[in-house]
Amino acid sequence: MTATDLSSVKAMAFDVFGTVVDWRGSLIADLTQWAARRGLSGDWTGLVDAWRGAYVPSMDEVRRHPEGGYLALDHLHRQSLETLIGRFGVSGLSEDDLAYMTLGWHRLRPWPDSIGGLTRLKRKYTIATLSNGNVALLNNMAKHAGLPWDLILSAELFEHYKPDPETYLGAARLLGLPPGQVMMVAAHNNDLHAAQDLGLKTAFVPRVTEYGPLQNKDFAPDGDWDVVAADFDDLAAKMGC
Repeated sequence: MTATDLSSVKAMAFDVFGTVVDWRGSLIADLTQWAARRGLSGDWTGLVDAWRGAYVPSMDEVRRHPEGGYLALDHLHRQSLETLIGRFGVSGLSEDDLAYMTLGWHRLRPWPDSIGGLTRLKRKYTIATLSNGNVALLNNMAKHAGLPWDLILSAELFEHYKPDPETYLGAARLLGLPPGQVMMVAAHNNDLHAAQDLGLKTAFVPRVTEYGPLQNKDFAPDGDWDVVAADFDDLAAKMGC
């Protein structure tokens, strides 16, 4: 990408789960420590992996049944959890327990380079989330993790989950910018393909341990992305920060 092209970017929108925060490591640690305090035993790693595995199917179910209205990700996470605890043989949980577990997605930890890189980028660009997480989830996560967003943009605002076009175009609209002045940053090639098709600029930052031993994709860029960076510090350097 040329310097002229880069100079057109005014705002950067970030995928969050996996790109900015380590959902898998955070949830496994959180649930393991919580279970120890509660005297519970279970396959918490397996539960977390299965919980994430239910993520896309649960959003697809919302798309297939629009007559039921939009359901925020917190609601979908809770539905999935209630199914999975039976499958994994976890019993005797109270309503408070289920709420604590669901809110684990609000307490995710950032990758080591996330805060420093975002802080550098924030000096020059408007930086925002563009996540399937709902607004409260993303706001609470930012407070918990110290993520320095300028604003929270969420699928909830558009009542469409990525990769629906309404999310990317809606973000550009709320930013008051044409799509070509917004850069989508993600560790997932499919997210970037959807954004690029709508005219957004794109940046790929691989997170090759996101799924632990289950990782089977997104080790490298598979598209003609405007920027490919090793991490957020490298991204900041490539964006002139």
